[in-house]
Amino acid sequence: MGLGALVIYGVGDMLGAGVYALMGKVAGVMGNAVWLAFAASMVAAALTGLSYASLGSRHPRAAGIAYISQRAFGLPFLSYLVGLAVVASGLTSFAAGANAFAGYLLGVLGLGAGGGAVSAVVIGYIAVLTLINFRGMRESTWLNVLCTTVEAAGLFIIIAVGMRFWGGVNYLETPATAMAGGGITFPLVLGGAVLTFYSFVGFEDMLNVTEEVKNPERNFPIAVLTALAITTVIYIAVAVTAVSVVPHAELAASGQPLVEVVKRAAPWFPSGAFSFIALFAITNTGLLNYIMGSRLVYGLARQGLVPRALGAVHPTRHTPHRAILALLVLVLILALSGNVAQLASATSTLLLGVFIVVNASLIVLKRRPDEPRGRFEIPTIIPVAGILMCGVILSHATRPALLTALALLAGIALLYLVMRPKDVVVES
Repeated sequence: MGLGALVIYGVGDMLGAGVYALMGKVAGVMGNAVWLAFAASMVAAALTGLSYASLGSRHPRAAGIAYISQRAFGLPFLSYLVGLAVVASGLTSFAAGANAFAGYLLGVLGLGAGGGAVSAVVIGYIAVLTLINFRGMRESTWLNVLCTTVEAAGLFIIIAVGMRFWGGVNYLETPATAMAGGGITFPLVLGGAVLTFYSFVGFEDMLNVTEEVKNPERNFPIAVLTALAITTVIYIAVAVTAVSVVPHAELAASGQPLVEVVKRAAPWFPSGAFSFIALFAITNTGLLNYIMGSRLVYGLARQGLVPRALGAVHPTRHTPHRAILALLVLVLILALSGNVAQLASATSTLLLGVFIVVNASLIVLKRRPDEPRGRFEIPTIIPVAGILMCGVILSHATRPALLTALALLAGIALLYLVMRPKDVVVES
């Protein structure tokens, strides 16, 4: 992957089908100031993004944070915990997406969403992405480019048809029920930022493919920051457009807020087209989660944290085929077992804990005299601020998500005690 491909990979990872529903939820909290929530969460995400950029310029490894944390702290248990937490996040997102894809596809085709039909589509969806992942990074990159283009086009369509409405409302107006007088306050902005923070998460996925990137020490930091900037501009433009066309109270009440925007701004445009666009967005998310998970398991195997057999590379395709097949089995079980939405929410919460470890690892490595420096260095205050910001957002997580996340961590810890990884190594 070159710089351009990695930027597209990052943008595709951050943009997703979730923004089509998320806009209404944020409008319910922020009103016309929904754009401010995206701006605030971008700043919060950028703190950890800068830490990832610095670490990626130092140590471009497939094991991602598992490698970084082992290098920083030398604690196999911690590395195992954060590594499998990230894998679990990717798998549950992939599994949830597989069911969402089935629902959208059957709806587009006008077919009933019976259990057998859903299962067949889920299996087919996962099988196709498995084949593409196995074929190699070139094929995966081309599909990523296609899906990112389509999902970005959907958001650009919304901006294009609604841009003429810009300037017609007060963009600092908030729901009167949010705070006495409905004014902008720090707690209000923080509440909106908590909702939108995950819209910018994609650093871990990018870090885990750095071994397949040309000149990663230079290209990775540029790609992370460029992808974050592009995504921010798109989100803020969509947010401004949405509240300019549809009153924020109606956006909050709508099940498809951005589709409602297009209906109002361009009634001639086929609203059903967004179901088609959603198929590409879901496919992109699933593909990138699958790539990330398989490369992370491959990296964990090379470190000795999981069975080393999973670190094998196919002799002709040069992909981690055993890791891909192992995750295939797990994601099929998850996707066919029922609703994994709550588990996906919990693993997203776990990512905040992973980000805290990322920032702490950078602080430790920066203070180590013999640690080699990277091409992209940042002051220590940035990872410190990243830890504080992640802690604040984590404190706003829902109780069910926290309890499920803790249960998942306990399960990973139990698995570690059963497997007892030995001869853990850190490659220089």
